[in-house]
Amino acid sequence: MSLQLVLLALITSAFGLIYEKFSDLPTTDFDFIIIGGGTAGNVLANRLTEQPDISVLVIEAGASTADVLVSEVPFFCPQAVPQTPLDWNYTTIPQAGLNNRPISYPRGFGLGGSSAVNFMVYTRGSSQDYDRYAAISGDEGWSWDSLQPYIRRAERFVQPADHHNTTGQFNPEVHGFDGILSITLPGYPRGTDQRVIQTTSDLADEFPFNLDMNSGYQLGVGWMQTTVGNGTRSSSEVSYLGAKYISRPNLHVLIHTHVTRILQSGSNHSKSNGNNTPKFDLVEFTQDSGVTKQTLSPSKEIILSAGSLNTPNILLHSGIGDSDELATVGIESTVHLPDVGKNLTDHPRWVLNWLVTDTDTLENVYFRNETYQEEVLDQWLYNRTGFLSSMPTSQLGWLRVPDGTLAIDPSAGNETAHFELIFSNGIYHAPFPPTGDYFAINTVVLCPLSRGSVTINSTDPLSPPVVDPAFFSNPQDIEVMRQAVAKAQDFVKGPAWDGHIIELVTNTTDDDIRNGITSIYHPLSTASMSPRGADWGVVDPDFVLKGVEGVRIVDASVLPKPPAGHTQAAVYFFAERGADLIKKSWGIPI
Repeated sequence: MSLQLVLLALITSAFGLIYEKFSDLPTTDFDFIIIGGGTAGNVLANRLTEQPDISVLVIEAGASTADVLVSEVPFFCPQAVPQTPLDWNYTTIPQAGLNNRPISYPRGFGLGGSSAVNFMVYTRGSSQDYDRYAAISGDEGWSWDSLQPYIRRAERFVQPADHHNTTGQFNPEVHGFDGILSITLPGYPRGTDQRVIQTTSDLADEFPFNLDMNSGYQLGVGWMQTTVGNGTRSSSEVSYLGAKYISRPNLHVLIHTHVTRILQSGSNHSKSNGNNTPKFDLVEFTQDSGVTKQTLSPSKEIILSAGSLNTPNILLHSGIGDSDELATVGIESTVHLPDVGKNLTDHPRWVLNWLVTDTDTLENVYFRNETYQEEVLDQWLYNRTGFLSSMPTSQLGWLRVPDGTLAIDPSAGNETAHFELIFSNGIYHAPFPPTGDYFAINTVVLCPLSRGSVTINSTDPLSPPVVDPAFFSNPQDIEVMRQAVAKAQDFVKGPAWDGHIIELVTNTTDDDIRNGITSIYHPLSTASMSPRGADWGVVDPDFVLKGVEGVRIVDASVLPKPPAGHTQAAVYFFAERGADLIKKSWGIPI
């Protein structure tokens, strides 16, 4: 049996007070029902149940991921998805901009959601990203300065696994140290660490060193921060549903349960017309693949936190979306809300590989050495340290294209990156080359103009959504990728790479790029936030679903535009403030 199969076989279904069967729940009376125990959903569950008289039920389709080794071990993150039991196993439709290729589109399946299977990269983006959210939504509470209390409240910055001296690798003044979510720096050195950092001195004009890319000013190259604590992934389940919280008698988590629709009870069943606002107060779900469906009704609100693909999928099957499009599928419209599932935005990723002279690379040291694999796994199991206690990568770069290159500047401002470089001392995605040693740079377009959609083609709510990120449908996006590819090649021209780099082994034509692009798994904006009263968007600035009573959406789908960074940090911040907005609206002490 392969190592990956062994790791996945260690899945457990028991973690704290988590219920596998609906019949096992000690009560069916809840103030809030949260659909989805992912990144945002678990934050809300934690914060709402801080008040002992507020009861919450989290409904999750998957199981606990807290004791799944392939999720726990930071270095194993590339093995968590795609096409594993921890993945919804979605696939896009053929992408015209990628030479008509469909691509895998992983989303986390289980408690923690994608925070349990992502690469744990913790980047806030730029301060300008959040100021743009405030401007778009008309709510100053979403600005960078206004969100600082929530950012600090979420964070618990901790020492890396090897407890090395982190002076000069981050700025403690911009972080929180008493929060719930563990954040740290790389806990094990990689062979190219010093070459990358030296280049920020040798080529300082092009690639300046950034002490802390999470300070609000992100441009430059610096040390990566990750959601890791004690050498172990800190997912939203491990952190916000940890042992000290899951035991709360007012917090209930039901797993192995697929939500199919949200509905109106008999007394609330009406169409949205005039001032007659429909109230959705029933959650329909199944635990047996749709053979039996049951419903529960919260006394206060339904909160959708199912993510950028599954939240619109549930809404559309509930009749909430574009009425004409729903009619073509055979679903009766309950609320005409055309933007549901629209504006899907994601970050396209490509990787360049160089053949190098050094043998101290990931493929040579680890992937081709079964004895070493066993040794370092034993070390991690014993004390959570060593080679496996960190991500395969340790540094990131955030850069802009030259002024005047783009017809439209898609970024939030002149201190916001257009693309990202991710540096790696070797290839860490399968399949691994049987010979040779490599250095890799992933290139990522951060502010794409391309917009796709999440739609449905069936009345079966358990059928997968139709996912179309529409990569490169706007031609400017591939121009940004070309600029990123060129900049990556400039990076290895510095003196630090003399005698190390042999040659680039990746072809870099447009056709090669289109044939190699994948997602970096950051889908957003399918239930976008817009100003209160706006005739576009899906939710108001307080996450209330437009044209509906009794429903909010709190997950990555509400971000109106992507942050120029990996998305999990922004989702945590939105959920933290979202919990307070919900409490305030119901007079719950904050």
